[in-house]
Amino acid sequence: MSVQTMTKTEPPRDAKPDSQPQYRWKLIWRNIILYLIMHITGLYGLYLLVLYSQWKTIFWAWFLLVAALQGVTAGTHRLWAHKAYKAKLPLKMLLCIFQTLSLQNHIYDWATYHRVHHKYVDTDADPHNSRRGFFFSHVGWLFIEPRPNVAEKYKSIDFSDLEADPVVMIQKKYYHVFFAPVIGFLLPAVIPWYFWNESFETAFFVSTMLRYAMCTNITFLVNSWAHIFGSRPYDKNIYPTESPTVAVLTGGEGWHNYHHTFPWDYKTGEFGKYRSNLTTGFLDLMAAIGWAYDLKTASEEMIMKRVNRTGDGSRKFDKLFNPSADDHHGDDLVWGWGDKDMTQEDFSFVKIRNQKDD
Repeated sequence: MSVQTMTKTEPPRDAKPDSQPQYRWKLIWRNIILYLIMHITGLYGLYLLVLYSQWKTIFWAWFLLVAALQGVTAGTHRLWAHKAYKAKLPLKMLLCIFQTLSLQNHIYDWATYHRVHHKYVDTDADPHNSRRGFFFSHVGWLFIEPRPNVAEKYKSIDFSDLEADPVVMIQKKYYHVFFAPVIGFLLPAVIPWYFWNESFETAFFVSTMLRYAMCTNITFLVNSWAHIFGSRPYDKNIYPTESPTVAVLTGGEGWHNYHHTFPWDYKTGEFGKYRSNLTTGFLDLMAAIGWAYDLKTASEEMIMKRVNRTGDGSRKFDKLFNPSADDHHGDDLVWGWGDKDMTQEDFSFVKIRNQKDD
């Protein structure tokens, strides 16, 4: 794969602007105010971290940040949004706690809207359509009412698996009365204050608010940066790109052109060691102890066929695969494993690790 340059890449050649229905912005002032507070208090937390925080508090905040990112990447993203693997109850419970630390709303809300994003990526039905600009796709989409297309397409996607998952539904029911206030905000500050006598002010603004702001912005780079800057070696006809920088920051979510091409792959990328895909390392560990199983990944033949058919030429490999004349890959986008538009050919080329009967 060629080295990524820090330049904005051109959009897909066949992309055309969506027809714009009559639509007027309606600001969501609650979200605007909350995000202003989050960023201001996060900056104050950074100030306290540099000048007053104990090293144990700094380490604790870093640990919480890594755990929160794993809750998003291994949990809401790869497990619940894409069904890229299956998890035993202890892992689901752990990931639910980690995901709560991210304070990015409950699992059900995150996973359902993410499926819509994949199915209708970078169209008016995409909640954070990157064609509306970096700021909009990064955070601005939370500040205005979505276009009618989003709600319309939301109804077309199957969420029955999420609704049948007790971990998801219990967290959804009690998210705003217990999970977010106690696990997300209070406990991260109480522990440094109680166990090593950190001032509660420093503990709260460093361990809670700074960690919250950092986790949010790191995660949101996947929606913004990784849809604008980078190469498209697997599918040049979509906006998501390969971004090693975002991959390192998020624990493996920056290999985004690959991920949108094969959204059900538990690795979310073809290349990269654990240092640029920490979440894959975590899931491999969980598989080794039996907590994760049925880990799905694309075969080399499947990847080569797709690279030759739709790639931008930036992915290099030793032996080219020459697809036959009757080779065909469905053009319909899928949100992940179980999408009704996934072709039988796709199923036949998938490799499944640690496969078990439920």
